[in-house]
Amino acid sequence: MNVRFSDARQVVVEHRRWVEALARAGYATRGALYVIVGGLSALAAFGYGGETTDTKGALLELYRQPFGALLLTLAAVGLAGYAAFLVCRAALDPEGEARSQSGPLKRFWWALMAVLHASLAVWAISMVLGSGSSADGDEQTRGVTAMVLGWRPLGPWLVGAVGVGFGVGAAYDFYCAFSSKLDKALDLSRLSAGARRWAVRASRFGIAARACVSLAAGAFFIVAAVRSNPHEAKGFADSLGSLRAMPMGAYLFAAVSLGLIAFGVYQLIEARYRRVLGRAR
Repeated sequence: MNVRFSDARQVVVEHRRWVEALARAGYATRGALYVIVGGLSALAAFGYGGETTDTKGALLELYRQPFGALLLTLAAVGLAGYAAFLVCRAALDPEGEARSQSGPLKRFWWALMAVLHASLAVWAISMVLGSGSSADGDEQTRGVTAMVLGWRPLGPWLVGAVGVGFGVGAAYDFYCAFSSKLDKALDLSRLSAGARRWAVRASRFGIAARACVSLAAGAFFIVAAVRSNPHEAKGFADSLGSLRAMPMGAYLFAAVSLGLIAFGVYQLIEARYRRVLGRAR
């Protein structure tokens, strides 16, 4: 078994340029989508229209633009590439990030994210082909939650586990945002000192902003599990919008919206400067 995995890792190393291309295309696509998500939310926060949405809503926004089918196809390719990169990480850990005790959890998370990004890519292609549904992500979240809650007696525990998972993911994002881990992941040596500082600041702000939304989503899933009510569960867009109801909510919503733009910028920075398979671009 170990021999087979070693051989598979060697194949990845030998084809590292292709793996790197998949990863960078994926990060660039995610960056563009989060800039759209954050931009629309920021417009809503400052009273210029806009809306709270998620990556699926951002894809729909692309589709509404001139040459929308082409843009959506390119986005689907990028998302599929990112999913393939995550499958590679989950199965083979070519970068050696899953060698600690938390390794199995990281592999599970990468696999889950691979499934989510692959499903987004499939949905985007189905929209281009005219067979996709335009139902938003929050509606789908409630539908899936209702289905899982019906799996008695395990269902509520599974929904609660999803909520805890979001919370753990948010905590890890906060850790990454304010630790040296971020600096190690990026090779910013070719930037000036000032540009490096701003790149890192934008990245930290963006990661923390997305963590706030993940934390809110996790809390809603836990409430849905405790009350056995699927309508309590909220997807990304509704979780983002719920920040308005918190103390100083208008300011928090505006800050997180701007932070999501910063997260998109961070993903674009990763597309250019992330060390992929230990290699800078």
